[in-house]
Amino acid sequence: MKIKLLAIGKTDNKNLIKLIDEYQNRLKHYIKFELEIIPDIKNVKNLSEIQQKEKEGELILSKLQNTDQLVLLDDKGKHFTSIEFSNYLQKKMNAGLKQLVLVIGGPYGFSDAVYQKSTGKISLSKMTFSHQMIRLFIVEQLYRGFTILKNEPYHHE
Repeated sequence: MKIKLLAIGKTDNKNLIKLIDEYQNRLKHYIKFELEIIPDIKNVKNLSEIQQKEKEGELILSKLQNTDQLVLLDDKGKHFTSIEFSNYLQKKMNAGLKQLVLVIGGPYGFSDAVYQKSTGKISLSKMTFSHQMIRLFIVEQLYRGFTILKNEPYHHE
């Protein structure tokens, strides 16, 4: 299985970029992983929230293959403990899934078309975080999940 993380807009904080890169490199020991940045939409001041979500949604959907399973990082998604998340990853691998695509949307969330195409939603917290920070959190949780599955001494209960 391969995991792709799609995110809208670049991260401009060098410290966050450094940490995201560190966990991406760690993940390579466990699974094929790709972080793909979808550029910010131009002239958003001329667009309504719905129009912005629709344009972002078109870009997200254009990045998918027919066999991909799309899961949204959404505040209304399912909550997992780290161990539950590692079990979720194991089930996806056991199912023979070719590629799991996790998506961090734009500031207003996802379009209806993206919600319809998705097979699930995951929430990382009931709190709100910046989209840049969510990138770090999900990459770290993926790494943590695989260390749990390999019974390695990273996660402590």
